[in-house]
Amino acid sequence: MPHDIDPRLLRSFVAVAEELHFTRAAARLYVAQQALSRDIRRLEGYLGAELFLRTTRQVTLTPAGERLLPHALRVLAAHDELAAAFARDVRPLLVDVAAKIGTAYQVLTRTRAAVPDLELVARFHSGLTGAAADILAGRLDVSFGRVAGLAPSVLARLDHHPVRYEPMTVLLPDDHPLAARESIPLAALSGETLYAAAGNPATAEWTDLATRLFAGRGIRIAEPFPEINGEEEFIRVVRKHHWSVLASVEFIELPGMVLRPLVDPVPLSPVSLVWRRGLHHPGLDALLRTAADLAAHHGWLHRPPNTWLPDQDARLMRIPSAGGGTGGR
Repeated sequence: MPHDIDPRLLRSFVAVAEELHFTRAAARLYVAQQALSRDIRRLEGYLGAELFLRTTRQVTLTPAGERLLPHALRVLAAHDELAAAFARDVRPLLVDVAAKIGTAYQVLTRTRAAVPDLELVARFHSGLTGAAADILAGRLDVSFGRVAGLAPSVLARLDHHPVRYEPMTVLLPDDHPLAARESIPLAALSGETLYAAAGNPATAEWTDLATRLFAGRGIRIAEPFPEINGEEEFIRVVRKHHWSVLASVEFIELPGMVLRPLVDPVPLSPVSLVWRRGLHHPGLDALLRTAADLAAHHGWLHRPPNTWLPDQDARLMRIPSAGGGTGGR
């Protein structure tokens, strides 16, 4: 039997042992049920014993599981006491999530619930290009976004982990001729001009992605405009200029506008968790666990056929393309 069992595996075991139900235990731990089952199998492999008897109707402890439970509870209690003794020495982790909506915010809120003793402080700044500069300057710890849009010299000093392929959408004024459609083929946007944050240096990675997507399709990017700060100001400017906007599936609601998915192909916006190389912090570990669990539960890293993604992005996401996917320029 190994002497260095990960306490997370024991927590998974205790949750199932107390709930006697995998779905309830997974909800209690804020993890996907598949991840919980994987942890239990891993623990059983370490111990060389089956811990639960599972049928379609019930879950019960085996004799080995009953024998393990009191020991696991004592180990976890000691582990929690140790963590509490040094909790004051763990500084807050500064996490940029851009807005109170979307993939990054989901990961942050789930992580906060899973590790309430850690302080994860949110920052709301749009754009990974700007956030990466703050990370390297020590003003920020973690952000989310498209790493392929970063300069190689910047990316070389960062670590990143893939979180999600976000389908891209278009935000249209509700009186736009295409607004009545349920989805918008890319070809239907030929001749259109879309706002894609051109002129905002903090979101250069998004403008670059839009440029690659629009190339050869007859779609134009709106002229550069100064950086727009804050949700209210964004709404005011977009409505004043009557812009259509390139967006992701996770986007704020704007009065008088409708969000429509793009299809034929479905363009993808890759989202990674990004941090300064060499950073060690329990909050970062917790964010990575949560991101992995959410990705597994929701299929965030599954790339279906007939999608568009630049080849460089696919390589950096470290996820092989599905058959039938459309390569980017």
